[in-house]
Amino acid sequence: MRAYVFAMLSSLALTSIAKTAPLSEADLRNLLGGVRQNRSTQADFQDERVLRLMKKPVVSSGTIWFQPANKFRREVKGNSPSVTVSDGRQLWIYYPNFKSAERYPLGKGSPLDSTVAAINSALNLENVENTFNITATKSDKGYELALLPRTAAMKRVFQKLDLLINDNLRVERTDMLLPNGDRIITIYSNQTRAPVPPSTFEFKPPPGTEVSTPLGQ
Repeated sequence: MRAYVFAMLSSLALTSIAKTAPLSEADLRNLLGGVRQNRSTQADFQDERVLRLMKKPVVSSGTIWFQPANKFRREVKGNSPSVTVSDGRQLWIYYPNFKSAERYPLGKGSPLDSTVAAINSALNLENVENTFNITATKSDKGYELALLPRTAAMKRVFQKLDLLINDNLRVERTDMLLPNGDRIITIYSNQTRAPVPPSTFEFKPPPGTEVSTPLGQ
């Protein structure tokens, strides 16, 4: 009986090992290059924020647009809508329900530069080799990457970023562990590579919007 149980457990272990295999540095470079060539420009998303101080996760959904290296637009739908837009020079966050908007400068050492870089890294894997330590494995689900930030600025944004890339070289899921222990799990769907009009990354506050500059610039 013991021999049977041992054989069964050994078989399960070998099966488990066979399902995942670490990527070599060359394979990782090829994977990242393939993702960038097949990079998404638009996707629907669903966020699940697991907060330590709340019993239930906070779920939101919407659409996001990307253009390397640092342009994006993220629209959250539902009861608490918001629009976040970066044109590479400044970042806007607009809250339609409150008719208010926040404007943040980017570049020249802005505190938000690392945040914008992290957002772009999550879906486009832009410059990840230069700012993260990366481990990657091939599994029956696709490719699993674990990104650990190298710089102090990026470590203030999150502790770890796990990504699931499907066999079509599209980022399907990200799991971000924040410095305070909270987690943000994002699932992407309906990804496209269609060109995005430049106006997508422009923002002008609607009439009557109260604009603030939290960083004083």
